[in-house]
Amino acid sequence: MPWGVLWEVPWKAFFSDAFYGSLHNVLMMAAIIFPVMMVLEIGRDLRVLDRITVFVAPALRLLGLSRQATFPLLVGIIFGIAYGAGVIIEAARSGEISWRDLFLVNLFLSTCHAVIEDTALFIAVGADPWIILGGRFLLAVILTCLVSRMAWLNARLPITSAK
Repeated sequence: MPWGVLWEVPWKAFFSDAFYGSLHNVLMMAAIIFPVMMVLEIGRDLRVLDRITVFVAPALRLLGLSRQATFPLLVGIIFGIAYGAGVIIEAARSGEISWRDLFLVNLFLSTCHAVIEDTALFIAVGADPWIILGGRFLLAVILTCLVSRMAWLNARLPITSAK
C-alpha cells in the first residue's frame, strides 16, 4: 500500500465509527447478558434446577457424572465456558462436586459449550444448525462416556465428593 493512501483515509470518521460501533456492541451484549444472568440466579434461588435434575439424572449417569454436576454442566452448555467457569470454580471451592465430576464436566464442555450463542453465530454464516449442534453434542457425549469409564480416571479421581 503506497504511503499516500494512508493520508487519504478519513481517520476522524474511522475512529468515530469504531468507537460508537464498539459502544453499541457492548451495550447490546449487556442488554442480553444481564437479564440472562438474573433469570439464571432467580431460577437457582427458586430451585428450578433441582426439578430439572430429576429429568437429567439418567443422562448424567450415562456420562458417569453425579447429580452435583448438573448445574455447572447445564450452565456451561447453555451460557458458555466464561460464565460456566465461574460456576465450576464456585462448585469446586465449596466442595459440592467431586474432582472426578469436575474433570468430566470440563471434558464435556471443552467440546460442547455455549450451544445457543455458537449455533446462532454459525446459522448467521449459513451453516446447518442441526449438524453443528448435533455433531458437537454427540462428540462430547462419546468422549465423556469413554473417559468416564477409564480405569486411570477412577483410580486417580474417585467418585466421592471433594469435601
